[in-house]
Amino acid sequence: MRSERENENKGLQTAKNILVWIVAIFAIGMMIFTIISVTTFDRADRKLFGYSAFIVMSDSMSATDFDAGDLVLIKETDPSTLKAGDIIAFQSPDEANYGEIVTHKIRELTTDESGQPGFITYGTTTDSNDSGIVTYNLIIGQYKGHVANVGSFFMFLKTVPGYFICIFTPFLLLILIQAGNSIKLFRKYKREQMQEIKAEREKLEKEREESKVMMEELMRMREAMKEISEKEEERNEQEKQH
Repeated sequence: MRSERENENKGLQTAKNILVWIVAIFAIGMMIFTIISVTTFDRADRKLFGYSAFIVMSDSMSATDFDAGDLVLIKETDPSTLKAGDIIAFQSPDEANYGEIVTHKIRELTTDESGQPGFITYGTTTDSNDSGIVTYNLIIGQYKGHVANVGSFFMFLKTVPGYFICIFTPFLLLILIQAGNSIKLFRKYKREQMQEIKAEREKLEKEREESKVMMEELMRMREAMKEISEKEEERNEQEKQH
């Protein structure tokens, strides 16, 4: 019975340790992801192995390629190698959203008013051309793929509820688990301490009882010796009278 209880306790402890590790890995992973995303995503000047990552903010390309909330991967590319049909990320020349990063498809090659080479781009959902010519200096790179919904998750992570659910709550849970372990260890220490005190008291009580028994034995021996001595004296007195 005791062995079964010990095995059950070991199983519960193992499960708790696994849970702690899962929560810790999740919390640390979320923290690392947040740091990387904040310092890398949607930053044209931040590249990793020549790649940049941007969150799609609209459905202007959802008809053919990717949706709002997806994360697009853009590779730095020589603009002169680009052609009609390629998808590119660029800083918008349109006054309505000047400087914003847009990922659209090239319709045709052209030049601007000053003769600089560039492209006419469009979104496949509306199939209408973008305003302005995208010259080479505005191009960030060529689209190479996307990860569905990661952008939406990152945007959620930047909100207060997202922070609390994905980062604050796991760390709080870790703190509570560790606090529970500390309380458990403290209670175990106090219990062992009380057991030691109880054992010490029992030892002292036993020694006291043993001392009492020895004293009683000594008193009996003393009484016996006294009785023997009195009988001896009485016998000597009788012998003197005769």
